[in-house]
Amino acid sequence: MKKNFLEINNVTFSASSQNKINNVSLTIENQGDIVCLLGPSGIGKTTILRTIAGLEKNNSGTITLKDRILSSKEIQVEPEDRNIAMAFQDNSLFPHYNVFDNIKFGAERNKNKKKGLEINEIIKLLHIENIKDKYPHQISSGEAQRASLARSLLSNPDLLLLDEPLSNIDQNFKEEIQVMLKQILTEQKITTIIVTHDSYEAFYLGNKCGIILDGHLKQYDDPYNIYHFPNSIEVVNFLNRGTLIEAKVTGENSLESNDLGKITGDFIKHYPKGSNVKLLLQPEDLEHDDASDLKLKVVDRKFRGTNFIYTLKTSSDKLISVFVHSHHIHQHEIEEKFGIKRPIHIDHIVCF
Repeated sequence: MKKNFLEINNVTFSASSQNKINNVSLTIENQGDIVCLLGPSGIGKTTILRTIAGLEKNNSGTITLKDRILSSKEIQVEPEDRNIAMAFQDNSLFPHYNVFDNIKFGAERNKNKKKGLEINEIIKLLHIENIKDKYPHQISSGEAQRASLARSLLSNPDLLLLDEPLSNIDQNFKEEIQVMLKQILTEQKITTIIVTHDSYEAFYLGNKCGIILDGHLKQYDDPYNIYHFPNSIEVVNFLNRGTLIEAKVTGENSLESNDLGKITGDFIKHYPKGSNVKLLLQPEDLEHDDASDLKLKVVDRKFRGTNFIYTLKTSSDKLISVFVHSHHIHQHEIEEKFGIKRPIHIDHIVCF
C-alpha cells in the first residue's frame, strides 16, 4: 500500500486556549504536491505551520512526514532535525547579512543533499538581482519576502512552509511571481504548504485547498470542487463568490425561484420534491440576454478587464452578480434593466 508523503491525523493546533484549530486531519499524497490553507486572519493558520515545523508543541494526534513521526503526544522531533523550511510573513532575514549572503545560507543547508537550484538562478527568477548587495534594512518588505522565499527554496527541504509569501508584493508584480513560484515548486518537486488569505492565489497554486473557519478544517479538496461545490454555507460566505436565494424543488432536475422562475440542472445532493432550499448562484451561472422577458435592475457594475460584473437587484431585493464579457457592445448603466436568458440552466445545482 502506497504511503502518503505527509499525514496529519487528529491534531489540535493551539497557540492559546482561545486560538485553536481542532482535530485536523489531512494528507498530502505525493512529493511535490502543493496545499494552500485559507481562512480569516487570526484563526491560527500560522500556528499550523509552526507546529509542523516543530516550533510549537503538538499535544494530540500525529504528524508524519515520509513515514516518520515528527510530532505526537510522546514524540517531538527538534525543528533542526525535520528538514522542513519555513518562510515567515514578516522579515526573517539575518540583519547582519546582505541579501546574497542570506540567500546563500539556504544553499549551504543543502550542500550535502541532491542538487537543486543555483543561487544566481533563483535570484534571477525572483527578480532580486538589483538588491543582492543590500542589507535587510535597505530593502522593501516585498523584496525581503522574495529574498526569504529564495533562501527557503534553496535549502531544498522535504517540506516547505510558506506563510503569506506574497502578501507584501505589489499587485502588478504578484502574478508573475506566482507563476515563477509554481514553476520552481513543480520542477523541483518541493512539497509545500502555503498559508494565504487570497483565494485566487490559493486556487492557482494549490493542488488541494483547505478552508479553516470557526476553529475547524471545514473543507479540504481540490480548488475546482471548493469553488463549485462548497460543502457548507460557511464556506460559501467565506469565499464570497455567490449568492444564496430561496427556491423550491419541483422535480428531479428542477426548482422554482420567485425571483428567477424555473431553473433546471443536475442536483449535487438529492432533495425531495417540495423541499425549500437555498440555491447557490455564482456569477457565471446566469447569462445575459437583452431580448429576455426576465429583466432585473442594475445596481452596480465593475470592470475587470476581460469582463464586467453586474450586480442586479431581484424583485425580493436580493443582490445577484452576473459576468458579461467586456467585448459585449451594449453596456448597461446603473438603474437600467438587464435581461437574464431563459430558460435558466445550471450544470451543477448546489443547494443547502
